[in-house]
Amino acid sequence: MRAVLLALSLALLLPATDAAAQRIVADLSQERVAIDARFEGSEIVVFGAIKPEPGRTHAPVEVIVTVSGPLRPVTVRRKSRLAGIWVNTEGVAIDAAPTLYKVATSAPLSQALTAVEDLRRSITPERRIRAVDAREAGSEATDDFIDGLIRIREAQGLYAVQEGAVRLTDQALFSVDIALPANLVEGQYTANVYLTREGEVVADFTRTIDVRKVGLERWIYTLAHQRPLVYGLVSLAIAIAAGWGASALFRWVRG
Repeated sequence: MRAVLLALSLALLLPATDAAAQRIVADLSQERVAIDARFEGSEIVVFGAIKPEPGRTHAPVEVIVTVSGPLRPVTVRRKSRLAGIWVNTEGVAIDAAPTLYKVATSAPLSQALTAVEDLRRSITPERRIRAVDAREAGSEATDDFIDGLIRIREAQGLYAVQEGAVRLTDQALFSVDIALPANLVEGQYTANVYLTREGEVVADFTRTIDVRKVGLERWIYTLAHQRPLVYGLVSLAIAIAAGWGASALFRWVRG
């Protein structure tokens, strides 16, 4: 309810004379996510308003919301059974895949977005993942490996396509809850809102979300990436101390 009221306020603030220049405005319930020892996931609300164009009659609009994590290269391998043992055989190197990718729509995706527009905008997970080198090399199984990566990350709660999850009220206000799992990576995340009509994007809006580790987790992360030698020595010292402490406790219990 709070998101809808905020969206309505945003709509009232839009200038009445600029109908063609901006037809959508949106915002997020939070633009910063802090990861600490107690972090078990979070949720953001993407909400906004659609400004009508006075004097014009159009087909109904739909809303597509995406939240994308930092892009990372990844190698996807297929396991095969050889001599009774499961081993990695074929593999495809993917140039860039979002560490998190959530898509939510106000209608079935096939209705809200055409295939041509998806090819142009790279909105669905299959289009968002880039495997240019593998496709240029003529690997016929590349799409199978991409589908496999999507299935794995869906099981981890990192990828999802939620058709009909966007609440669209009177073709004017919209909102959707996007779940962020506990296994987030640090970096800049991007929230995109696409306004579509008859499957074509007619307006879009982009906002960033900063995901950072804080507290002890931040210190350990920074130490591991910027001072690997110190991190290794500290880890070794902790392991030795823990081993000695466990041994001393065991001797005390037995004695």
